[in-house]
Amino acid sequence: MTIDSDHPAPKDAATTDRPVRRLGLATPGDAELIRVLPVEAPVSVEVCGIGYAVMMATPADLEDYALGFALAEGLVDTPAQLNRVDAHSIEGGWALRLWLAPERAALALERARRRVGESSCGLCGIENIEEVLRPLPPVTARLEVGRAAIAAALAALTAHQPLGRATGAVHAAAFCAPTGDILCVREDVGRHNALDKLIGALAWAGTDPATGFILLSARCSYELVEKTVRAGCSLLVTISAPTSLAADRAAAAGLTLVSLARTDSALLVSGALD
Repeated sequence: MTIDSDHPAPKDAATTDRPVRRLGLATPGDAELIRVLPVEAPVSVEVCGIGYAVMMATPADLEDYALGFALAEGLVDTPAQLNRVDAHSIEGGWALRLWLAPERAALALERARRRVGESSCGLCGIENIEEVLRPLPPVTARLEVGRAAIAAALAALTAHQPLGRATGAVHAAAFCAPTGDILCVREDVGRHNALDKLIGALAWAGTDPATGFILLSARCSYELVEKTVRAGCSLLVTISAPTSLAADRAAAAGLTLVSLARTDSALLVSGALD
């Protein structure tokens, strides 16, 4: 796989400075400040020269996002099937162009023609509810993770969120060792995008998601369960609560789901944990 280096996202593309006024509410006194905001920009995803989606995302780690998006959509099964990624700054946003191996290109073009959705959840182009609720592949990985490991990962997460600390307005997706050590983190204004970036980064590195667990700073919607299961990870920990469909889908697939996770308590929604 090759990545276009002529127009890479600059290091500061993820944030921007904006003048704001801090208002005194409980006590009088205003102040003029410069606030760091996360960049939220339209990213046009093209696959083999065909427009596929326009996603709202933070233009950082776009090569990770490209692979994670392609894996989530079922456009590729392995990194080797993504031949090239071109990321270009364009008027009003970014263009992310994915070039697939010939054996995957025909599938991508057919999906693009049938596409009816706009979220990278692996369900785009689906035309009825039965297909949306089709069974997920069962989770076969088994991982020994203790409660202390989850607490350790939660306690360490903030230190791995530079965008989050600077802006207070982005989601984080972290891959953690069974000991709770955080091995990789990706951030984005979109919780789905953050997880796509993380899965893409793991795939580029050749790291099997089955060897650790995923920790998310976001509300646990069903799309995040779907992405985690399809990635082959057996344990998902989320700081916020799950939706009913997320809980049902996790249980049906055999995914261990821990939500409302804090350093001192958590909810075991599905599966088992020592």
